[in-house]
Amino acid sequence: MKQADTDMTKILLIEDDPMVRHALGRVLSQGGYEVVEAEDGEEGLNLFRRECPDLVITDIIMPNKDGLETIIEIRRDSPETKVVAISGGGYIRGEDYLGVADRLGAAKTLVKPFGSRVLLDTVGGLL
Repeated sequence: MKQADTDMTKILLIEDDPMVRHALGRVLSQGGYEVVEAEDGEEGLNLFRRECPDLVITDIIMPNKDGLETIIEIRRDSPETKVVAISGGGYIRGEDYLGVADRLGAAKTLVKPFGSRVLLDTVGGLL
């Protein structure tokens, strides 16, 4: 039996690809977490401030506000909140986005694609 929603650990999932977002959200929900979803960093930051999640998972390359900007704002507003950065790749002047995310304060980084077990182990390890 699942815990009551008020007792569940809340995760904010920020991912612009709807198929990826729904798949990751389903894995996290089945893992016993309450999941709040956003399609870009702008929406994600609004939900972050309203929902006060225990953990944030954010894609890096997104429209409106990318994951790097999102990490900076989350770390500024709530330094204790753990952030997991995810990306399928990409470089800024020869430097990988996940490396930058790590230096900006992401607690963990994951390269897409990754399996359900990797996601749940990463989240469980941080919480």
